[in-house]
Order: sequence, then C-alpha cells, then structure tokens
Amino acid sequence: MNIKPIGERVLIKPVKEEEKTTGGIYIPETAKEKKKQGVVVEIGTSSDDNELPVQKGDLILYTGYNTDELEMNGEKFLIIDISDIIAKLE
Repeated sequence: MNIKPIGERVLIKPVKEEEKTTGGIYIPETAKEKKKQGVVVEIGTSSDDNELPVQKGDLILYTGYNTDELEMNGEKFLIIDISDIIAKLE
C-alpha cells in the first residue's frame, strides 16, 4: 500500500533510538531521551505549486505534538505538517 500525503504534509519513518550506549550499557525505556528525527518517505504538494523544502530520503528533525501515527507492515510511520519540520540533517 502506498500513502501519499495531501497538502503540505510529509510521511516520515521515525528513527529508532539507541538501546545501549557506546560503552555497552543498556538504556531503560524510561531514561531514553526522545529525539524527534525521521526519514522522509513521501511528500505532499504545496498549495501554490512550489517545491517543498524536503525530498524523499532526507533525514529531518521535527517538533510538535500534532502528528498522525499509523502502522504499515509492522512499521511505525508519522504524517506531520511541513511547518513542524525544523531542520534537515546533512
């Protein structure tokens, strides 16, 4: 199944957090710091037909609590508004 966001929205796959430190110590779920990073899987369209500032495959940082979560083939995805993207990691 393919999902194409409508409007200025982006479908992302959140980046999984590390389960242990570089020294080999396992981090419990309660101590993990929530990093909001994801990889762009699909992008919607701009309302004024301009190109959106991200492309498929970009690693991004995002904010906000206004995300729609969905699961496909056992994997977690999020649909976020383009205004919730705060940086592109290069």
